[in-house]
Amino acid sequence: MAEGLDGRHRDKDGRISEKHGNTKMKNLREDYPEFKNFRNEDTLSEVKDRDGADSLDDLRRKVKDK
Repeated sequence: MAEGLDGRHRDKDGRISEKHGNTKMKNLREDYPEFKNFRNEDTLSEVKDRDGADSLDDLRRKVKDK
């Protein structure tokens, strides 16, 4: 897999796929230990909305800055 894709892959058109908004935080925690303080049943979309993040990377930056 290409370096820097964080476990994602490229779609047929070459775009890097994004994490789905319905992904549970407990599953993301396997790759992103900085999400340890989120509840298991929270979804990525809920957490992004609540924390005012535009993307997964933006959310990671906000969590690290806390």
